[in-house]
Amino acid sequence: MRHGAPTIRLPAGSPAAQPEQSSREPSLNVSVLRHARTPAEVEACFPVMQQLRPHLQTPADLLARVRRMAGEHYQILCVWQHDAVIAAAGYRLQENLIYGRFLYVDDLVTRDDQRGQGHGARLLDELAHIAEQENCAKLVLDTGLSNALAQRFYFRQGLLSGAMRFSSPINKEPI
Repeated sequence: MRHGAPTIRLPAGSPAAQPEQSSREPSLNVSVLRHARTPAEVEACFPVMQQLRPHLQTPADLLARVRRMAGEHYQILCVWQHDAVIAAAGYRLQENLIYGRFLYVDDLVTRDDQRGQGHGARLLDELAHIAEQENCAKLVLDTGLSNALAQRFYFRQGLLSGAMRFSSPINKEPI
């Protein structure tokens, strides 16, 4: 982490605004779970996030989007190996009439060369822990109907298919 870098302003009371719980980190310093809080840390997520979201063009593009979404309580929880992000989960706490209070996972991705090593499961476990701490009724995520590998992974993690989402493009390019 670079010292002196400005932090992204997160809403007070959000899990990422709280100190990390070192008891949840593994005893070996191989990899650790930590939120991306500073601009430099968010930009460090870019290579991994771009694998899932190829429309993201630059680290600055990712940072600008994360800054906008922080107002909607968006945060990124990462698996860090030294200074590199090897897996990331973008999420937010929400409430609606369907689920009540819930944790929504916008993005879940592991670097291609790190897949199959439990990083995605580790992120989902920690997100479930955060959801429980925040009195959420559910953890919710979406995946494409054609993404059979992700669906198989989610079923193995105990998630069940509960809905089908429909959408219609309004703009040709994502903002």
